[in-house]
Amino acid sequence: MAKRNLTDRTLKALKPAPAGKLYDVWDTGFPGFGVRVSDTGRKTFVLAARFNGSSHPTRRALGSYPAISLADAHEKARAWLKLIAAGRDPAVIAEQARQAELRKQSNTFTAAAEAFIRHIHRQKLRSAGEMEHQLRQEFVARWPKRPVTEITSNDIKKVIREAVERDAKYAAFKHFALIRRFFNWAIGTDDYGIEVNPCSRLKPADLIGERNSRTRTLSDDELRAFWRVTGRWDYPYGPLYRLLVLTGVRLNEIAGASWSEIDLAARTLKVPLGRVKKVKGQEPHPRLVPLSDAAVEVLESLPRFKSGDHLFSFSAGRRPLKPNQFSDPKAKLDKKMLHTMQAMARKRGDDHRRVTLPHWINHDVRRTMRTHLSALKVAEEVRETLLEHVRPGIKGVYDLYEYADEKREALILWSARLRSIVDPPPANVVEMKARA
Repeated sequence: MAKRNLTDRTLKALKPAPAGKLYDVWDTGFPGFGVRVSDTGRKTFVLAARFNGSSHPTRRALGSYPAISLADAHEKARAWLKLIAAGRDPAVIAEQARQAELRKQSNTFTAAAEAFIRHIHRQKLRSAGEMEHQLRQEFVARWPKRPVTEITSNDIKKVIREAVERDAKYAAFKHFALIRRFFNWAIGTDDYGIEVNPCSRLKPADLIGERNSRTRTLSDDELRAFWRVTGRWDYPYGPLYRLLVLTGVRLNEIAGASWSEIDLAARTLKVPLGRVKKVKGQEPHPRLVPLSDAAVEVLESLPRFKSGDHLFSFSAGRRPLKPNQFSDPKAKLDKKMLHTMQAMARKRGDDHRRVTLPHWINHDVRRTMRTHLSALKVAEEVRETLLEHVRPGIKGVYDLYEYADEKREALILWSARLRSIVDPPPANVVEMKARA
């Protein structure tokens, strides 16, 4: 039995054991502590002691050198000897600590959020992608390793107030609704030890203010800038945004579209149930969207992929774009629109420094189209059916007419109106010279 005063220099000098053999070197300065060397040169610190009340000493590994230093191995051995003296088995203590850490990891906010994300996708919620993106960006990023039981109302308030302070009031309402829904789900599963929703005493009106309906529409100048920017913007975002304004569909309805849903001959887009907005108390049905000549022109400009059927994709058509992939492109669109509007102002001789682009969201495009349809004297029933809005009262129950021809006429009128805004004809003015 070899004994030496173990130092780092000694450890580094130890040679591998003969093939198929092991040998031990015991530390003269620390009884029962040593190192076992294998034929591959692996060096493992060991402690020989009477574990678990045994009358015979046994050897247990403390860790491999140099992954664990000599000093750390000494400290660990001393801790084990204290446990043994107290009648406790270090292996049992280590396993209990490991299980506690596993429980802690499984109860982090991240772990609970991932389970919630899987849940909403299994439910095939239309907004699942957007909810996942929002949850990861606004909450998981802040509390990745925090136990979900330790998230307090103060933590929630901080997130919401930051959104309000950056003038994102609409987003603040969405953040609050999502995190409240998450904690209600977590309580309902009874998996995380949560008994009270930290949002339960918070009132959105007090935190954020009154929730007013959005009234934002794009002005004619903004539409001109929008059209010019999207015309110069590469696939997929430029064409997609143009279809958004030409059809008035929701973002997820066009972002997830497939060629199998497009009938160019009939000039229609059929949105399947999976992407149609579900309305409480109303039987869902596929949505048939007429396509104007301008919309068909955009579709015909799109690439066709052999490996996939989706219109808008970064994976050769195999997977569609998701609504939660639009935050960066939307910011880019805003920047380009503002520059374009400033350039138009300079061309008119106006002060471009006074030009601003008030905040708008993708859904405001639908409101813009709806507003222009009213100016075009399109019947209310057609306007509401075209945008798939719930019709109030008895009409929503008994009038099941789809207004297919009327919707097509309305979109043709809107396409012409949009063209007159974004590409107005030159003023037909002839300068008359005075006679000599």
